[in-house]
Amino acid sequence: MQALTFDASAIALWVGRLWWPALRVAGFVLTAPIVSEVTVPRPVKIAFTIALAVLVAPLATVPADLSILSGAGLLGAARELFVGAAIGMVVQLAFESLTFAGQTVASTMGLGFAMLVDPQRGANTPVLGQLFMTVGLLTYLALDGHLALIGALAHSFVTLPVGGDSVGRDMALAVVGWGGRILETGTLIALPAVVALVIVNLALGVVTRAAPQMNLFGIGFTLTLLAGFFVLVVGLDGIVQAARNLIDTALGAAAVLGGTTAAGTP
Repeated sequence: MQALTFDASAIALWVGRLWWPALRVAGFVLTAPIVSEVTVPRPVKIAFTIALAVLVAPLATVPADLSILSGAGLLGAARELFVGAAIGMVVQLAFESLTFAGQTVASTMGLGFAMLVDPQRGANTPVLGQLFMTVGLLTYLALDGHLALIGALAHSFVTLPVGGDSVGRDMALAVVGWGGRILETGTLIALPAVVALVIVNLALGVVTRAAPQMNLFGIGFTLTLLAGFFVLVVGLDGIVQAARNLIDTALGAAAVLGGTTAAGTP
């Protein structure tokens, strides 16, 4: 019976071919929606990273002279982590925008004290922020956004090869610029509800001015809550449509970072 032998150079070659895709996938897992949540066990994240790295490894072209332990290898590792994190981050920022919109509406209608534990951050978040986040997450899954995001990650190995110099200031500025849209987009989503609630508060102020004996604290809070819930129910279709447009735009931005073009890209 022939003895089983191992070739050290062949093993090093296979480890190198899997190492670089695993780094980019690891950066993606750290920031992408759903898989980056703290409620997902670490062994599951590790297993998902390895499995996805094995699937996309045939797409990765690794330079023969790129050593893992060299200075160029360390810079390459940081580059791979950044590319994967950037692709997942732009979509994650869309969910942050939805959470911000929910927090803005909750503060206006007096529900800022109603908190739930956010599984994404492991901290307390206003309940309306969780509602908007849930709407966005369901929309994201309904649009097969998770598949589109993984597709953008896989295609990035073709357009942004391992060890290349195509990752630089432009990609960093693109991620920062997209992050700057959190406040703008979240405000626009929350604006109709906020304007309606401000009108209700102004009306209550006029009524209190006309009838000072009325207990504003007794009825004002209740009326503001009822008006807020009415506006949310009436505007639910608009919120869902705004979440869909935001996620479409985020997926388009992720596709651009991955080297492809998509409709809805800002």
